[in-house]
Amino acid sequence: MDQLTLGIGTRLQHSQYGPGVIVGVKYATYLISFIHHGIKEIEKTDAKLEEIIPENVSAEIETTSEVEKSLLKILRLWNSTQEVVPLGDRWTGGTLLLQPKDNSQKPKEIPVEVFFHKIVMLRDRLRVLEQQLNAHKRLSDEDKINLQQYITRVYGSLTTFNVLFKNKEHWFIGEKGGKEE
Repeated sequence: MDQLTLGIGTRLQHSQYGPGVIVGVKYATYLISFIHHGIKEIEKTDAKLEEIIPENVSAEIETTSEVEKSLLKILRLWNSTQEVVPLGDRWTGGTLLLQPKDNSQKPKEIPVEVFFHKIVMLRDRLRVLEQQLNAHKRLSDEDKINLQQYITRVYGSLTTFNVLFKNKEHWFIGEKGGKEE
């Protein structure tokens, strides 16, 4: 690689370590966070490095606050791995109508895509809650099981919305669906 002054946030490809991002710059080396190998200190002149996307090109050593800003930017760039959950074809372009009992009041119309997106976000946040619960260091196994049962009941309450999903593998499954037959 010709350039010796790449900045924090530059995305690189290393033939041995794979894709990575510069998280620190020293006089003769880069600190690179590789997706599959963690942080490695690599010589700036390493022939195995290939620049993918340049960022913040400079000759100075970066400060800690600049590193933090760059790390946040890196996380946003690489965090586009969210699962794509398709809406059922028959609902595309549809509208959800909430009609009050009192006809003098105005109904509320919501595009089905907007409502569906909120349902998918709710499901994703429940999954994160489950992961945090299961990884919690201070909760006893009994507490984790009790809280997990509540989350399962929440999933069960959301099964009504399964009709919106295009693919059955994305459906909410409650207690009945979780038991082995």
